[in-house]
Amino acid sequence: MNNDKTKQQILVDAARLIHSRQEVDYYRAKMRAGKKICGGWVKQSLLPTDTELRNEVQRFVSLFEGDRGFDNLLDLRLTAWRMMKLLEPFQPVLTGGAVDGEVRSGGQIQILLDICELDRVLRLLDDRGLFFENPPVDALVDAGATRVFVKEKYPVELIFRSCDLSSNEIEEDADIEAAATFEEFQAILRNSYPDFDPEVSTCSELEPSDRFEFYRLLLLPLESVEQNKHDHPEGDALYHSLQVFEQAYSRKPYDEEFLLAALLHDVGLAVDPMDPTSAGLEVLDGWITERTEWLIENLQDAQRAQIGVLGARALRRLQKHVDYEDLTMLVECDLLGRTPGADVRKVSEALTVIRELARDALDEADE
Repeated sequence: MNNDKTKQQILVDAARLIHSRQEVDYYRAKMRAGKKICGGWVKQSLLPTDTELRNEVQRFVSLFEGDRGFDNLLDLRLTAWRMMKLLEPFQPVLTGGAVDGEVRSGGQIQILLDICELDRVLRLLDDRGLFFENPPVDALVDAGATRVFVKEKYPVELIFRSCDLSSNEIEEDADIEAAATFEEFQAILRNSYPDFDPEVSTCSELEPSDRFEFYRLLLLPLESVEQNKHDHPEGDALYHSLQVFEQAYSRKPYDEEFLLAALLHDVGLAVDPMDPTSAGLEVLDGWITERTEWLIENLQDAQRAQIGVLGARALRRLQKHVDYEDLTMLVECDLLGRTPGADVRKVSEALTVIRELARDALDEADE
């Protein structure tokens, strides 16, 4: 297969990954597609540019979305406006499709910020309860840039650059096709939607997502989930989850990821009681760390191991993992979290404990 054909195949597959929201980061989409097409290692020269990928994504939009594009654009721009409003004190610069109008459903929002503001921005995101994470090291391909991904209605990528983000420098950057400050973006909104005023939009539209509120909304329905009284004499699934949290807190009070696994391990029961673990992980995707996800995902297997019904190969797989001891501890917490009449915190109080741990962790990182 010649290089041009291979590159085109990588381009199409990467665009498919972005359009279907299987990936939100262009670099990761290109690498994933490249490894698939090439069967492993892929030459950098075979990867399409961001501009080529963006144009291919737009071709997918025209093929599969049609007239929905206008509504998608407005929805994405509202999300972008919320983040720009939140970050206004740091002089953010919005780039890409939200500015020039070339977007799709599930599109990504990119905002440029000065690297000197990194710590202050992260602290603000944490104070607002937003879930954010740094990408893998191999995704940081732009020298002098640090990228932070924020979980929002549409994925938000904050790009912290070491250069001065003056309008002249941005215009001279060949990789940036369109850019706007907060004031300029508001002017774009007024011109594009004369009857639309983001300042008077409803609070539910303008408030950024709060991951702790998201957790609360997932936990509350568990109060209506009754469990087998033989295995769970304590009662409903919410009461059980809060007991498991208390047990976890008594053992590892400073481990945010472990406490979240204990509190959220049964949220899937209110989604799909026939396959609660898969259902729970699906709704939590993007809202928890890989470690918390692993603990929840493997809790049932660890429980089977404890009663001697897990296969030898599966047991060895668990035992080789760095968090195996914490997993066995979580099993213990789950078993002890089944006591009728036990004292537990309220959902809001348990979440406050974890929120404060997250804030303390950020403070320590700043020191």
